[in-house]
Amino acid sequence: MNHSEKTASTATKEDMMDVSKTNLQHHHWVLTKINGEPVNSSEGFSAPTLEIGEAFTANGNGGCNRYFGQAELQDGMFRVQSMASTMMACPEQEMEIENIVTDTLSEWSRVTLTKNHIYLNGKASLEFRLQDWVY
Repeated sequence: MNHSEKTASTATKEDMMDVSKTNLQHHHWVLTKINGEPVNSSEGFSAPTLEIGEAFTANGNGGCNRYFGQAELQDGMFRVQSMASTMMACPEQEMEIENIVTDTLSEWSRVTLTKNHIYLNGKASLEFRLQDWVY
């Protein structure tokens, strides 16, 4: 493991943030790991993303298709309710990644938030790195 990388279990208290709608909203997150393994997208495809916007709406790229829905936060658990997505056909690897991401996002997952990462631990363990848009 790269010494600059942290997991939810190794994040220091100084890195930890309150899991709240305010701290989750208005950010762009890029998936870096699934179940502790680095995400490797095929050429021409980018890593899945998660954006939480105004009114706690969620949207992003699942690896192939765009998805959107209503984010929910309850007792340290997170999910995207009523998720819908585009329906493009993609290579098998991207579809496998997308299925893991969207299945995990649509079910309740324990959420941990640090200054630079969001960790979702549910159907699968997803690690997203903060990569806000710069204008």
